[in-house]
Amino acid sequence: MTDSTSGTIAIIGALDEEVALIAAALDDVTHDHAASLDVARGTIATNKGERLAVVATVGGMGLVAAAATTQHLISTYRPDAVIFSGIAGNLNRELHINDVVLGGTLRFLDTDMRLVGQWKPGTPDAPVEEFHSDDHLLHLADEALAAAGTTHITGIIASGNYFVDDPKKVEQVIHDTGADAVEMEGAAVAQVAARNDVPALVIRALSDNADTDYEVFKEFDISEYADTAARLVVDMLRRM
Repeated sequence: MTDSTSGTIAIIGALDEEVALIAAALDDVTHDHAASLDVARGTIATNKGERLAVVATVGGMGLVAAAATTQHLISTYRPDAVIFSGIAGNLNRELHINDVVLGGTLRFLDTDMRLVGQWKPGTPDAPVEEFHSDDHLLHLADEALAAAGTTHITGIIASGNYFVDDPKKVEQVIHDTGADAVEMEGAAVAQVAARNDVPALVIRALSDNADTDYEVFKEFDISEYADTAARLVVDMLRRM
């Protein structure tokens, strides 16, 4: 991570809007096409005057898409870190729309961790119950958010394969996970990264209060919120 002239950072978003600003910030961009992905490959100048290699792609929505994308980027590009950037539903009433939650802790909504958590980084005798973002990446993100004056916390993000859009689901997610934000990819990214011993970070800008019906949400312009997370990623890359 300290040798930015030879390192590579992989960036993933679920939607086009979550990756567009990041890809546009890269220099010398080329595109690789494999595994149904369009991977933008380029460099960015760091504040130290060095060049950092970056690969960025839209992986699609859901846990399986996120896991497959993460493994493809790790296997193909051998990144020093993986960052997921995107939006999420807000579950923390102390936070507001366009605030940011950093995924200090990532938990699944619909996975029995007594079984899944036995596989690395856990063991049958001590299965993991959750996954965590990398401390160094969290520190970089915190610095960048503070410099931008963006309200944020390092908290709990819950990931599942269903859209949380009504009060009963919200109550259940909070009860089951204690989450500050809910989405559909972060825990899978963190799990795959952990299996590969690659540091990871999940960043979520809050786009709604998990109270918007999906049929309404899919017509919603998320660009402002996606760009909040994306600008953070770009600033972090420059700080590496």
